[in-house]
Amino acid sequence: MAGSQETFNKKDKEKKRLKKRLDKQQKLADRKANSQRGGLENMIAYVDENGNITDTPPNPSNRKKIDAQSIEIGVPKREKEEATSIRKGRVDFFDSSKGFGFIKDIDTQERYFVHVNGLTEEIKESDMVTFEIERGLKGMNAVGVKKM
Repeated sequence: MAGSQETFNKKDKEKKRLKKRLDKQQKLADRKANSQRGGLENMIAYVDENGNITDTPPNPSNRKKIDAQSIEIGVPKREKEEATSIRKGRVDFFDSSKGFGFIKDIDTQERYFVHVNGLTEEIKESDMVTFEIERGLKGMNAVGVKKM
């Protein structure tokens, strides 16, 4: 007598294939059943006036009119700095080998960076000077520095 040609392994593989096919058919049937309630209308989301996401469309009567010309994009224009006035100060620190230092304004007690290119005559620490200020890359710089 001959034994069965099907082994346990073959039966197991066939059962898995059949189960996979039935699962696939079941998923297809579920998708078809749910397609009537799905669609684009259920996927749309709206943002209300407070920035919250809702499923109801906004009320057109609550819409505000905005003038597009009043919207400012970018950095607002800077007002002119005060006119270049001559200031008085004392050299707080100056390194002649590196070519820079700081001047402390007598009136406001603010320190301004000074570079050797902004000097009209040679200065050293604790000299009284007059200077003008201009905006540099990292803040206000002293230029046109003269000894008093």
